This record gives sequence, C-alpha cells and structure tokens, in this order.
Amino acid sequence: MPLVDLVMPKMGESIMEATILKWHKQPGDAVKQDETVLEIATDKVDSEVPSTTEGVVEELLFQVNDVVPIGSVIARIRTEAAAGVPSSPQPPRQTQPADNGQAPEQQHHQSYTPSLSQNTQNTEYKAPGTANRFYSPLVLNIASSEGVPLSELESIRGTGNEGRVTKKDILQHVADRRSGVQSPAAVSQTQSPAIVSQAQPPSRDPYAGSASQPVVQPSSTSQPARNTTPAPQPTVYSGNVEILEMDRMRRLIADHMVRSKHTSPHVTSFTEADVTNMVLWRNKVKKEFEKRESSKITFTPLFIEAIAHCIKKYPLINSSLDGDKIIIRKDINIGMATALPSGNLIVPVIRNADQLNLVGLSKQVNALADNARQNKLRPDDTQGGTFTMTNVGTFGSLMGTPIINQPQVAILAVGAIKKRPVVIETAEGDAIAIRHMMYLSLSYDHRIVDGSLGATFLTAVANELENFSPDREF
Repeated sequence: MPLVDLVMPKMGESIMEATILKWHKQPGDAVKQDETVLEIATDKVDSEVPSTTEGVVEELLFQVNDVVPIGSVIARIRTEAAAGVPSSPQPPRQTQPADNGQAPEQQHHQSYTPSLSQNTQNTEYKAPGTANRFYSPLVLNIASSEGVPLSELESIRGTGNEGRVTKKDILQHVADRRSGVQSPAAVSQTQSPAIVSQAQPPSRDPYAGSASQPVVQPSSTSQPARNTTPAPQPTVYSGNVEILEMDRMRRLIADHMVRSKHTSPHVTSFTEADVTNMVLWRNKVKKEFEKRESSKITFTPLFIEAIAHCIKKYPLINSSLDGDKIIIRKDINIGMATALPSGNLIVPVIRNADQLNLVGLSKQVNALADNARQNKLRPDDTQGGTFTMTNVGTFGSLMGTPIINQPQVAILAVGAIKKRPVVIETAEGDAIAIRHMMYLSLSYDHRIVDGSLGATFLTAVANELENFSPDREF
C-alpha cells in the first residue's frame, strides 16, 4: 500500500487514551523506521511513538494537546514504493474540541470520538438504560468512586460535544452535591427548550419506558436553560508573590490525591522498629555486593522483601474494592514511590516481588529508580500495582501519613533511620543502648481494613525488620 497508517499504540492494560505532547515530524518530512514521530503522555508516563515504516509523512490527523483513543489512526506515511508519486503535504486536520470553556490542556482527560478512520476505536461507553447519552470510562470511573448512581448521572447537564458529560461536569456535580447546591438538570440536545409540566413529575427510573416520561409542553420562548452557577471571579493576590502554573504531571497527581481522599476513609497506624541488625549487615556487605553484582544495595529492597513476606500472611492488605466486592490480588506487585528531579512523584511497580530474591529485588529497584529519574519508564512499569511503599526517610522525615494509591487499600511509609538510646532486654537485665531506630506508618482504607488488621500487619512488618539475621548470605 502506498499509504501506511500510524496508530496510537496500546500503552498499558488500563490505559485507553493518550495526549499528544509534541510532533517531531511534519507533513513532507522523511522518516525512517523506528524513528520518533511524536511524543505522547498518559496519566502515568510520557513516551515516544516511533514510525512503523520508512517513507514521507503524508498527513497528521491530530494536533498537540489532543486526546486520542488507543488504536486511532494518528498519522499517515507514504512509503518508498510510492515515493515517485508527487504529493503536496497536507496541513494537520483540525479537530473540533467541545466548546466547554476549557483550555486544551484542561481537556486532556476527556474522551473524544474522532471519525477519521474506520479503524478508529470508540472509547466511550453507553450506560445501560440511557437513550442517547454516552459516558467516557473516566466519567464512569469517577461516578463509581464518588457513589453517583446512574439515575443521578443522567441528570447532569453535559457541556461536551452533543451534550456529553465531561470530567469537568462530573467533578463540578460532585462538588455541588457536597456543598448542597442543586446541579442543573440534563437538557436533550435534540429537542428545543421546553417546559416540564408540574402535574406529572419526571421519572427518575433510568429503565422506565416512554409511558413514564414527563409531559412536555412547548416553550413560549426560545430561551435556553439558565445556569445559575455564578462565574468564578479572578483571585487577587496581595503582597510580593510568584505564581507558578502546575505542569501536566502535577495536575494529574493533585487530581489523583484528591480523588483518593474522597474515595477511601483513611486511617493511619504507627509503630517503630529496631533495625540495627539490618543496618550493620548492609554496612558489612555493601562493597562486596556492589563488586559481585555491579549494583548497589539500598534499604529499599530489604523493606520490600519484608512487606512481601507479610502480605502473604495477611492477603486482605493486597486487595481492592469494586462496589460491594473485595478483590483479593494473588499477585504481589509492590509500587515504590520515586521522586523525580522536577519534584513530582511517580510509582514504578516491582511485579511478583515475593518471587524475587534479594539480588533480584535490588536490581529491579535500582533499574526502575534510574529509569524514572531519566524519564525512561515504559507505560507497563507503572501498571498493576497492588500495594505501595514510600520512603519518606530519604528526605529526613521521621514519619509520614501517606495517601493511598487508588485502587489499592493500603500504603506503607518508612521514616529516617536514627540512632537513639533505647531500653533493651538482656540476660543480665534491662540496659540502655544506642540502637538504629525507624518509624513505620500504614495508611489503609477503613472500608476494607479495620484497625486490628492494619495494626497487626504493620507490627508484622516491623518484626520482620527487627529479626533480620546479621549473618545472612546474599
């Protein structure tokens, strides 16, 4: 074929769309196979999309900041077989975003349904019981996590294309519901403005037939429904201030953290551990370990090893919640929160951590941490986590109250290791000694994990660390 379609690749098992950050090639530019054509971003990582063939870029079907469903055709490349056929470069096809008052970068979570190719996949789903309304997976996910039933979702006025409910609409509805403000009802885009007769209230049953529909009288005016929500006023900052715009990743982190707090009732338990044996063992073997394995050994793989052992004893900690169903994960995939040079945070995942020995854990930890700092993580590197650990001690904190990484139900934080005088029990009696002490904290979802289970699991992890053998081989 003279023209080859370049499609948006699948970036992970749960990723359904990606945002175009930058085009490296323009129409008329030559491109080699595996050469980068564009950069894209998901809610996890940024990635480069290479060309699948060699030729000349014929057409770009999306622009920067467009949100593109997985599997959609994003560009067309004229192959060398048709290089002799002259063709004038075509400008990028204009996409029509929904006129909802948002800037392009604020729309990067909304789903689009471009009809640019027969291969384009529609990533929006039709909710059961709705007539002509469609909801994107993101909207349905937010509605589920916020406890918004289908009947209530249908009442939300959509500001997206053809009246569809956008992420902004559902989040505004949730905020209005918490503050007691009545959200404007949904208005059909195919009917002219109408007045609903008060003699027969509208049915709230999403599965009701036409017999239960409200009586509609023609409107005497052509006035659209009035939105009583006041327009936000610009904030005026006093004093000497500097205003910084959040970058894309920071906005995603902020949204993820807020939704986690709104989803899970957080409880945090604390304990401390005497990790003297672990510290002395690492100091003893770290040079030999690096020489033999060409990799440094840090405390992180030791913590992950202890966590994996305890998850096997208390599997409910390794679960998630789907409505009224508790999903216990048999795979132990532990995410480790990693700080980036930009100050943002990302959570690469060590898959099947319970099946790796200490050497394997160390190499996985170092490789993922290095790739994260160099922005080389693959989309799959951040997918599928079942439990998360964060090391707040890296930055000198004694302890922390971490926020759960949804849809998981628990996250463990380890603090800085400090020398302290403590009372220890010996054969000769109690004594005061200088020991390496560390605080641990576990935040957990109280819908699933009760205080007894949370505290028991946390204590088990502390015991694993305290009972570390100083004579261990690696």
